[in-house]
Amino acid sequence: MTVAPGAGPMRWSLQRDEFAPYVAHQLSHFHVPGRPAIAGRDLEPFMATTLDRVQRCFSQIRRKYFFDGQQTLFDHRHGDQWAMFLYYLSNTVHREAGPEEVAAMLFQLNKSLHGADLFYGISLPEVFLLIHPVGTVLGNARYGNYFVSYQNCAVGAVESGVYPTFHGENVLFARSAVLGASTIGRNVIVGANAFLINSDIPGDHAVVGAYPNHRVVPMRGTVIDRLFR
Repeated sequence: MTVAPGAGPMRWSLQRDEFAPYVAHQLSHFHVPGRPAIAGRDLEPFMATTLDRVQRCFSQIRRKYFFDGQQTLFDHRHGDQWAMFLYYLSNTVHREAGPEEVAAMLFQLNKSLHGADLFYGISLPEVFLLIHPVGTVLGNARYGNYFVSYQNCAVGAVESGVYPTFHGENVLFARSAVLGASTIGRNVIVGANAFLINSDIPGDHAVVGAYPNHRVVPMRGTVIDRLFR
């Protein structure tokens, strides 16, 4: 691995100028004949901001493959990391009023590669973590920093169109779901297979079971200590 120019202590598996053409090459598999293909130059205006966002996020994570005990790591061959990068890139294109077609194709690429539904218009926080995100759908909720999602998780609305609010330092373990007008306090984990709908969970607790028979129990330790700086 090499250190990208201006990256400081973070170690990158690609040089700064390799990201845009590499993503463009991946996008070429979705090219419609007869239409202009997305080239590296189309992505380059959004790359600096994207890489800054990636570095800020990854620098807070203290998990294997993200941190070696001394340096923060980025490896484009690591699926969780690449899924996070592609979300940041698609969202940066969207936030900076870039071509919607480009944002949509990046979303499609991410979904195809990783099986994760991370729409470019949702606002994931500055610091979040995906762990084996296949089958995960994160909807248009309000997310606080240090949000973590494992595989097959769902965040979404119900018939009212109201989405959950996460106050930060929250973990959704495998096959859990939080739906509707739910408010999840700080330092809350939602256990594997747990299901919540229109539920309020106080901070420093863990949730087990399925609504309306779920249980809320005091949590030992903190999400920050488990996974982050």
